[in-house]
Amino acid sequence: MKKKLVVLTGAGISAESGIPTFRDSGGLWEGYRVEDVASPEGWQRDPKTVLDFYNQRRKKALEVKPNRGHEILVELEDNFNVTIVTQNVDNLHERAGSSNVLHLHGSLFESRSTGDERRVYPIEGWELNWGDTCEKGFQLRPNIVWFGELVPMIEVAADYASQADLFLVVGTSMVVYPAAGLINYVRYDVPKFLVDPKVPDISYIRNLEIIEDKASTGLAKLKTRLIELS
Repeated sequence: MKKKLVVLTGAGISAESGIPTFRDSGGLWEGYRVEDVASPEGWQRDPKTVLDFYNQRRKKALEVKPNRGHEILVELEDNFNVTIVTQNVDNLHERAGSSNVLHLHGSLFESRSTGDERRVYPIEGWELNWGDTCEKGFQLRPNIVWFGELVPMIEVAADYASQADLFLVVGTSMVVYPAAGLINYVRYDVPKFLVDPKVPDISYIRNLEIIEDKASTGLAKLKTRLIELS
């Protein structure tokens, strides 16, 4: 039976494909204040601007391609039972060929009803417009977890982490909670690896090996080492 490799990925792995990381130094996201386009309050104030913002992000995501980092995670499925837990809302892991992807913060390519959150729909193409409704007549919104909203998949992700035989963190600074807390669910004796150019102070974590590099080249360095542990 293959060992379970659980991988937490963040914006760094998508950035190498050309998708901008979440915020620049000025606190803006693609020129917008985050609270205007990624909060329930922003949606209430100006839903059309929010819809247009995500339409542009969706269009951009469709123009880029998975990179070597995504591909290596797919290749590791030859040796491991791999689960990707991603903070990213793009579909680059799926397009690269990963079999089991859990989106913590929702998906850019799904909409959901504002009147019944259980009603979730795939978005064909890149547009979701004002006036697009569910069967009950409620406006559809991006199926993305905004600031101030609960992260419904965090318990599922924590369960995966607790069962991991190896745990890998790629392209995330480990400061965005609750995702950053997932490593605390991993058993202390499990080998853990962090691949990121910016290494946070997480010296309290046992059995942690750090590769201070971007996702694609860091994973290329780490791949052989991981296979040795399979």
